[in-house]
Amino acid sequence: MESIVPALTENTTFIDLKPAKSTGLSLTQLGVPLLDSTVVKKGKLHEFIQLLEDGKVGRRFQNIRVTAVKTSEGGIESAKVIVQVEVFGDDNVPLAANSGFGAALLAGQEGLMDLAPNSVFLPYARSWFENQFVYEVPTELFDRADRLAFTVRADQVRMI
Repeated sequence: MESIVPALTENTTFIDLKPAKSTGLSLTQLGVPLLDSTVVKKGKLHEFIQLLEDGKVGRRFQNIRVTAVKTSEGGIESAKVIVQVEVFGDDNVPLAANSGFGAALLAGQEGLMDLAPNSVFLPYARSWFENQFVYEVPTELFDRADRLAFTVRADQVRMI
């Protein structure tokens, strides 16, 4: 007898990065050095649904916030991209470590840099979990970046 394992399908969305103020509570909470030279770009997406192969909702990514920052710390200029996302595991759990998501920086349609894929913190089904990831990027790519490709990766799951 063949066992059918449900799977989440891969899907990509794009989040525009727009210039933002280099002040505010959200930056302070992230520990960003707020200098006159600090440059910030932000993007947000309310919800992104990951479907099962049968078309039903399998996982929800909500309140996706992207904060890109170029600043100096200790006299050294650097750039970072911070992705914050709430993840909800509907009625399934990953069979192994979940495949999470991948991301890439873009300038229009041009791919600038793939960011390392990450598993999301999602230990149980039917619960919301906050996730936060940080990526170091070259400052010249930060300057050109105006979008982030956010790809939820395929995943085998067990229904509960």
